[in-house]
Amino acid sequence: MDNQRRQAAAWFRELRDRITFAFEALEDRGPGDAPEGRFVVTPTERANDGGGGLMSVMRDGRVFEKVGVNWSEVHGTLSPAAQKSMAARGVPGIADDPRFWASGISLVAHMQNPHAPAVHMNTRMFWTPGAWWFGGGADLNPCIEYADDTAHFHATMRAACDPFDPEYYPRFKTWADEYFFIPHRGRARGVGGIFYDDLNTQDWDADFAFTRSVGEAFLPAFLPLADAHMAQPFTNEDKDQQLIHRGLYAEYNLVYDRGTKFGLETGHNADAVLMSLPPMAKWV
Repeated sequence: MDNQRRQAAAWFRELRDRITFAFEALEDRGPGDAPEGRFVVTPTERANDGGGGLMSVMRDGRVFEKVGVNWSEVHGTLSPAAQKSMAARGVPGIADDPRFWASGISLVAHMQNPHAPAVHMNTRMFWTPGAWWFGGGADLNPCIEYADDTAHFHATMRAACDPFDPEYYPRFKTWADEYFFIPHRGRARGVGGIFYDDLNTQDWDADFAFTRSVGEAFLPAFLPLADAHMAQPFTNEDKDQQLIHRGLYAEYNLVYDRGTKFGLETGHNADAVLMSLPPMAKWV
């Protein structure tokens, strides 16, 4: 699958470029007189095996307090813990040949204005000698929820899913609701979106096309919300509510997130893996 892997990695890189360009353009029209935020791009390498990527992080912008848009293409041999996890998910042949290849884009944005929602998105392809699959999705994480924002985000995700299978959106919405639930808090991390993994219908072109549709839906789903709220007045109480909500986000990503665990287990750059953490958070 060399050709397919090259196609996937190139597209994830292209999507990363489009999103960083759009986010810097949003900074240009952001409120206030502070300098516009710009991404600092750092090449990353894996401590073990091969591959790496680009860690793109913007801090202290007009609109974004911290946003990371990471792209990676990595390969090597799965650790014993990762092999066990893959085998438990039904991936064939891992014990006999634990080689792997993976590429994808991962994005997390934490906003300056507490009325503007935080957001997460990723799309990825994973390959082993015995299997391949796609995964990804996007979910909205407002600390102050607006029903119209939630409806717009979900409608855009549905529109990305429906041309491929009318069952995708309800199935992947439910998956997101379950995956982004924080058991020890008894509540969801945000207002959901869609999440999917292990997608292999035996038609690589169709599954790749669906994954592209999800990635391309992200900017139309999120940018109007950030644009609408970035200059909205807020109080100290609003900011306090945002910091408390960020504590929930940090707890989830450190305790439950599968991507965080996989990145650290496979030796990827720790700063890139943990770029999802908010710049400031609060616990009460």
